Amino acid sequence: MLSLIPVENLPLIRQGDPLASMFVHALERAGTAPRAGDILVIAQKIVSKAEGRIVPLREVEPSNEALMLAKRAAKDPRVVELILRESREVLRVRPGLIVVEDVRGFVCANAGIDRSNIEQQGEDEEVALLPVDCDLSARRIRAELHELTGVWVSVLINDSHGRAWREGTVGVTIGLAGMPPLWDRRGDVDLTGYTLEHTVLGLADEIAAAASLLMGPASEGIPAVLVRGLKVPGGDGRATDLQRPKELDLFR
Repeated sequence: MLSLIPVENLPLIRQGDPLASMFVHALERAGTAPRAGDILVIAQKIVSKAEGRIVPLREVEPSNEALMLAKRAAKDPRVVELILRESREVLRVRPGLIVVEDVRGFVCANAGIDRSNIEQQGEDEEVALLPVDCDLSARRIRAELHELTGVWVSVLINDSHGRAWREGTVGVTIGLAGMPPLWDRRGDVDLTGYTLEHTVLGLADEIAAAASLLMGPASEGIPAVLVRGLKVPGGDGRATDLQRPKELDLFR
């Protein structure tokens, strides 16, 4: 049976905090422990905090390019400067929104830079950047969990992204370790006997979205979710494997 177990009652995360041991202790307090085959989904924001990816805007000097783009987007030029530093290419702009391909290859709003759930330390704002290498962050946490518990679990780092042509944000995987990101169902037979020819599931994104329902975007206080009982195909991969190559992207 599939279960989604919230990891609750963690303190506010600070730079350098040992996330893996904090997860293990929180689960112990809830009367459980990681098991082989579990999938731990972790909110990007606490990984960014633990890795020191918090930037005070008072330290950011906007470039001329940022100042010009900030006028088009009606955004703080200091935030726009950070967006440009974190991006390979600006794809779309409208007031309140800059869509980019970020340095990790994700097509997302504002290079994933966000202020929500960031404790402000002074009069000026602080914002969170995405981890430098989300897949590497997931691998590190997975290895630390194994060292602490003796079992191997898969680790996903998720974030909320918008989607072209559809309203609302959904959870997506931006960091992955210990499982394949995609599930190739081509060759499987459906209920009518038809052989699937094109079906490749975004497995990691479906798990990330399910966990996001528990995590929530506001004051829910659930920064991680343990997924148990889901049978996934063997193998490993990276979240970057979910990115569609430009040559196959018909809409860019």
